[in-house]
Parts: sequence; C-alpha cells; structure tokens
Amino acid sequence: MVARKFSLYDMEQFLREAGAERVTEDAVVGLEKEIERLAEKLADRAMVYAVHAGRKRTIRREDVLLTGRIAAPAMPHQADQRWPVNLRKNARSTNAASSRER
Repeated sequence: MVARKFSLYDMEQFLREAGAERVTEDAVVGLEKEIERLAEKLADRAMVYAVHAGRKRTIRREDVLLTGRIAAPAMPHQADQRWPVNLRKNARSTNAASSRER
C-alpha cells in the first residue's frame, strides 16, 4: 500500500469547492497524484534556487515563493494580476519603437 501525502478528503473538498456536485473516487485519486507531482516539481525547483543562493541543504521561504512567481506566467488568469501595467506599457513602447525603425 502506498502512503498518501495528501488527504483524499481534502482533495474531494477542493473539487467540490471548484463547483463539482458529484466527485468520483478516480477524480479524487487523480487530483491527489497530480498535486503530489506538482509539489515535487516545485520543491526540486526551490532546491535549485537555494543552491544558486549558496545554500546546499536549506530551502527558504523566498526560494519557494520564487518558484511560484516563475510558474505564474503560465497561468493566464494570474498573469495580469501579478504583472503590473508597466510591462504592458513597455510592450507597447517596444512595438512602437520597432514600427518606427521599419
């Protein structure tokens, strides 16, 4: 038997809070496996940032937060919230500058 890292009850609650009225056991187990896979991936990335900062065995909060910030642009609904309007202005000015060069 495989030891669970996350509670199946909690996984079911996540799915219900997302709007599901009915949730199958396969969906709960699938979500648990996917979250575990993502957590391992983020932990590995946090370790890379910790080593880059000169820490071989200690992952700090900022390392974990940095992994979340790096992953954020892949989620379009959060990209606009995280990145201020300044980036959009820079993109427009870059496009304007490149059109002037033509």
